[in-house]
Amino acid sequence: MEEIKITHLKPNSQRIETWIALIKDEVVGHIYMEKEPGDRIKFLDAWVHEDHRRKGIFRLLWETRWNHVSENYKGYLIYAWCKENSLPLLLEKGFNSGEICTYVEKLI
Repeated sequence: MEEIKITHLKPNSQRIETWIALIKDEVVGHIYMEKEPGDRIKFLDAWVHEDHRRKGIFRLLWETRWNHVSENYKGYLIYAWCKENSLPLLLEKGFNSGEICTYVEKLI
């Protein structure tokens, strides 16, 4: 299996932190979080390149971000909107499930 390197990109003037997954200097995935006022952190989207899915990259990115907030943001409320296939991981980490949302669209 190819070596996966995770790099943390800290914000300068924005509140969004990023972790990227690299294989041989190619970005194959990313995950974000946004620090909000009132000691809240919103977990934002994650993405893994379709050629590199099912290799544990999403889990590695997620765990890296989780370890970061667990070590650095004690007392913060962490929340996220997630897709159905990501829900088991959040429940595994002790998140409580809220209302279910469904994406809809219509071309006019």
